[in-house]
Amino acid sequence: MRKHKSDRLIGALTLVLLLVGLIVIYAIGPMRINYTNAANGQNMNTNYYFVKQALSVAFAVVAFVVAFKVPYDKIRVLSKWVLRGGLLACAALAIFAAAGSSLAVCQNGACRWISVGGLGTIQPAEILKLGLVLYLAQLAAERKKAGKINKSDFFLPLLLVSALSLFFVIVLQKDFGSGAVLAAIILAIVLVAGVDWKWVVLALGGALVAGVLLIVTSAHRMERVMTFLNGEGADTYHIENAEIAIGTGGFFGVGIGNSVQATGYLPESINDSVFAVMGETFGFFGLMVIVACFAVLLMRILKIGDMGYEDEHQLVAVGVFGWIASQMAINIMAMTGLIPLTGITLPLLSYGGTSMAFTAAALGICLQLSCYTRRENNIKTPSKPGDRRRI
Repeated sequence: MRKHKSDRLIGALTLVLLLVGLIVIYAIGPMRINYTNAANGQNMNTNYYFVKQALSVAFAVVAFVVAFKVPYDKIRVLSKWVLRGGLLACAALAIFAAAGSSLAVCQNGACRWISVGGLGTIQPAEILKLGLVLYLAQLAAERKKAGKINKSDFFLPLLLVSALSLFFVIVLQKDFGSGAVLAAIILAIVLVAGVDWKWVVLALGGALVAGVLLIVTSAHRMERVMTFLNGEGADTYHIENAEIAIGTGGFFGVGIGNSVQATGYLPESINDSVFAVMGETFGFFGLMVIVACFAVLLMRILKIGDMGYEDEHQLVAVGVFGWIASQMAINIMAMTGLIPLTGITLPLLSYGGTSMAFTAAALGICLQLSCYTRRENNIKTPSKPGDRRRI
């Protein structure tokens, strides 16, 4: 297995998306601060969000480069520790929230962040995403090599880790969106690992039943579903203003710094609703360019999953694909009214350091693995010994 040049398009698109997110926060950050200052009687600097986002982007770039440069063999040794760190952080958050500690940062009845003082907050679910990708890819590759992919040696640790992760995120943190992303990661790796379809169908059926139960037993989730179905409810205001923002943008948008919805009409304009604000700012054309960037990035990651030398490399790429594709789709569909509203960031574009850093790290690992893909699809079958013509 010889190392070759990396897929530079992955690096370029990652950087482009990070910079676009920074530009958007630069444009709407002052509006958001002015609204916050007026609502809470504060006097925060108008560049507050831009400075924090710039630091987050810088940290994400460092995470991307480190993940690209550190040999994967060393990263895989840490995979269990990353997963354990994510689970322990989730457990700590649950304890802090139950104790009423200020270390648990809660919003709208959900506690999803751990405060680290003046440094900001950490979202344990983001650590869990990367840990789950690395651990499950390694586990599945080892069991597949040993011929145990459809045996209890694989299913027992898979079910234990998956159930624990989903319990922490969906039940305790009340983060159904991130839970759906974790489920997408698990499903993507299981499918590509070669698990028998009967087990996959059985798992999907169980997940569907569990998902329905989690929705009907939660007043907040049921309200969101009824809002989606009937167009009436507490989230109607949010959805309507997101659609107004996208509609106002027209084809080419109102331009940077001219957003009206970001002045306080659209909730979470710098986080979950940044796609709608970008629609207002850059218009339909701008949104299609951004979606195209994601599509090309995902296709390059999927190519690693198809052409990787090692099963584990392929499974890591597929896990990252499931992660980014599902998170992007959930955010965009929620903002356009295609699914019930759920709080989840748009990868690399929304305001927030933890999500950006761990997503960038995952992409850095994919960039490294792109150096070890097979090339035989680029070579014609030789008609005689020594005749190897590239196409």
